[in-house]
Amino acid sequence: MSRREVLQVGGAGLLGVGSGTVAAAESAGAFGRAARAKSVMFLYLFGGPSQLETFDMKPDAASTVRGPFSAISARTPGMRICEHLPKLAACSDRFAVIRTLNHTQNDHNAAHIIQTGWHMPPAERGPAKVNAAANDWPSMGSVVSYLDRHDSAPGSMPSYVYLPNRHGEIQLGGRYNRLGQYAGWLGPEYNALATRIRKKAHLDNPYFRDCSESELQYQFRGLSLADGVTLDRLDRRRSLLDQFESQRGVLETIGGTSGYERHRRSALGMVTSAKLREALEIRRESASLRDRYGRHLFGQSLIVGRRMVEAGSRFVTVIWDMPDGAPSGWDSHEGMTTSLRDHLLPGLDQSVSALLEDMSDRGLLEDTLVVCVGEMGRTPKFENRGSADGRDHWGFCFPALLAGAGVQGGTLYGRSDDIAAYPLDHPVSPADLSATIFDSLGIDPHGTIEDKEGRPVPLVDGGEVVRGLYA
Repeated sequence: MSRREVLQVGGAGLLGVGSGTVAAAESAGAFGRAARAKSVMFLYLFGGPSQLETFDMKPDAASTVRGPFSAISARTPGMRICEHLPKLAACSDRFAVIRTLNHTQNDHNAAHIIQTGWHMPPAERGPAKVNAAANDWPSMGSVVSYLDRHDSAPGSMPSYVYLPNRHGEIQLGGRYNRLGQYAGWLGPEYNALATRIRKKAHLDNPYFRDCSESELQYQFRGLSLADGVTLDRLDRRRSLLDQFESQRGVLETIGGTSGYERHRRSALGMVTSAKLREALEIRRESASLRDRYGRHLFGQSLIVGRRMVEAGSRFVTVIWDMPDGAPSGWDSHEGMTTSLRDHLLPGLDQSVSALLEDMSDRGLLEDTLVVCVGEMGRTPKFENRGSADGRDHWGFCFPALLAGAGVQGGTLYGRSDDIAAYPLDHPVSPADLSATIFDSLGIDPHGTIEDKEGRPVPLVDGGEVVRGLYA
């Protein structure tokens, strides 16, 4: 029997690792900095929210640029925020906005850049590459999980979590694994633990409607017991496995296998962890709080994300995915006015404002960095691609919202030009954003980790910490 076969519980592979990827290279000088944050909540608005309909409106521009909505005042002087974001306008003193995030990957594979801080190799930058690959650059969450591996006791909370589904699963039905979310060459043992929420059989949108309690069963795949496997039975399997392992100690002296025992014990500990199960149990929250976040999938997933942070997870990604095409998500090629006005903007406004208020009330915002961003923005020109109501892809200038962990609320960082097309000053690259996130966690963004060949590789692609976000 292989170790993987012995480890399986009711047919569920707990680790997702192979013998060739168990041992990870030691990091070289990545720690040793003062940390502002214990954890990161990364709110990922997949599809590309429009800067001109959110945080960088240009009400004085021509009608072909400014779009269908009006700007309103916010607590932050000089902020022009959309009329459909009134709650965020009222609490803008709690967050900073970078208005000059930019890159040149003008398609949805920018998901790789925004979650890793690294551009894809030039030969792979086209939109045809959909599936993640084993040689991709690891996500920021995977890097955090890798660097945390020596500090994580068996059965502790997972370092890297993805909610409510892996990216692309709702839209693509598991046929593809979108780029950017995985551990790549670090090895699959550093992939996020991801929950799985199924939408209803008919084509509806769980981000646009209230979800039923039966739908909101947040469970990690591979970490739930199969039918007929009780905790007592699992414990007896573990004892048998321990005996089996004691007879194979010689394997621990072979390169590439020395970390296997730690990963095995960690996974088995998570299966039986009451702390993890409780963190996933959203019904422990009051009905009034759940109403404040919104009963749609994004709002409820933010609550679970906050619970994971409270329980000790270090990097929690909550994605607002695109279920069924452009009008159903932030990829606003068509049907833009209705989807933004009736669903996307009100949902974002309700959920993110509730998260910031809730985390502040609990004292979590002091040591949790909250980042809210899409993979790109939208074209300055309204009415494009033959549609009278949409904007195309635009990676050359778009916003990001940051809060907590020392970020100075009410900050507007960088200015775009008069049509929000390009930065006028203080441009910020995805590498800069990654450097800022790593630095907040006490990880030196200019440190290195070793790749599979043992070569030192920088954590960040030349990025610098955005110091202007801090007082």
